[in-house]
Amino acid sequence: MSETGSVTVQDVEEHNRFEARVDGKPAGFADYIRTGNLVVYPHTEVEPEYEGRGVGGALARAVLDDARARDLPVLATCPFISSWMSRHSEYLDLAYQNRSRVTD
Repeated sequence: MSETGSVTVQDVEEHNRFEARVDGKPAGFADYIRTGNLVVYPHTEVEPEYEGRGVGGALARAVLDDARARDLPVLATCPFISSWMSRHSEYLDLAYQNRSRVTD
């Protein structure tokens, strides 16, 4: 669990997502698909009344810090997480790189 101001983020493994709360109220979530070799973030959502209050950033930081702690590369198919990563260069090393060299 991580906390940023009044935003609290927790990994809810049974739902395969991180959930953000503000003062105990649901404020957003980031879904994930996690394997032993990779984590995919397909969707992030922030409740409209919490937009612009740092909830999305708190979610992004929490999910990426978790991936780093697990030593997992990140495939961010969610446009928000992908964009957030590109604006925070300290997380770019987590980006999944397809290293397949298959040829015809």
